[in-house]
Amino acid sequence: MDHRSTFLLSCAALLLAGSSLAWSQPQLPAPQPSQEALVSQTVGISQIQVTYHRPGVKGRQVWGSVVPYGDVWRGGANENTTVSFSTPVMLGGKTLPSGTYGLHMIPAKGEWTVIFSKNATSWGSFFYKESEDALRMRVQPQPAEFQEWLQYAFSDLTDSTAVLALAWEKLRIPIPLKFDTRALVVANARDSYLRGPAGFTWQGFNQAALYCAHNDIELSQAAEWVDQSIRLNENFNNLWTKAALFEKMGKAAEVPALRERAMKLATEADLNSLGYAYLNSNKIKEAVELFEKNVKAHPESWNVFDSLAEGLEKSGDTKGAISNYEKALKLVGDERNRARIQKTIAQLKGK
Repeated sequence: MDHRSTFLLSCAALLLAGSSLAWSQPQLPAPQPSQEALVSQTVGISQIQVTYHRPGVKGRQVWGSVVPYGDVWRGGANENTTVSFSTPVMLGGKTLPSGTYGLHMIPAKGEWTVIFSKNATSWGSFFYKESEDALRMRVQPQPAEFQEWLQYAFSDLTDSTAVLALAWEKLRIPIPLKFDTRALVVANARDSYLRGPAGFTWQGFNQAALYCAHNDIELSQAAEWVDQSIRLNENFNNLWTKAALFEKMGKAAEVPALRERAMKLATEADLNSLGYAYLNSNKIKEAVELFEKNVKAHPESWNVFDSLAEGLEKSGDTKGAISNYEKALKLVGDERNRARIQKTIAQLKGK
């Protein structure tokens, strides 16, 4: 091989090495024209997260031009727009399993198609394949106030529903989400919560059973849980929960005996908490009766007189309320509650 050939090969090697070194250098952080964003929301016990890039209008005609009608669009800029659900979600009457999905849309002058793709790692919609669709749904776009930078946001929240909406230019694309939160709570209690530290406590089983009783769900399962709670430590709380369950299960004949058994084990705090539960449910008569029972059982406690006074005040018995606030004032030790009671008495006497 002559010297010229050797020289040329050496130059080529150096060029390749230089190219390799250049590619291996870290990239200088600099602002992107469409900056990355992330929005998340909890609905009940379900977590949702959307990761996307935010293009700007920048004086352009967006719909039908920058974003053509009839073509699959990434619902943002740059990489895949992705949405993650920690639990199964209902979309347009169909169930989508938990997971992370590529979010695509087909814009139109009328209804839009929203696509959840099993492929969440491709660049934009350039490599989109319909065969990878996990779910499609139809949504109706809505007119909206001008939005320069594309944005996803959550609205209309309840403990089981929300609307995830894309807003850009003068258009809003709503995606209604629905979760079977009650069933998810029960499933989590059965499969996770009660198989952890809570499974060694009476409180854990009682909380799970009480949730079912309040929400009228999985009552047979709840009865097993409350019995386990009672086996661990029989007390006012789990006996009262069992009575509430039996009411829901149509076993009313067994309820009085359970409540009588519970009352024999009730502490001052138990009766007070139940009284306030009645009070907050506007069962004022029942609340006052419990507070009176607590006063008879614990006449040395300022708190029972204070609670009875509050119940009487709500019932409209101002004279009785003042009398019991004054009894509480004689027994109370800390200055903050003393000042509060004094102020309440003054207000009631001023009426």
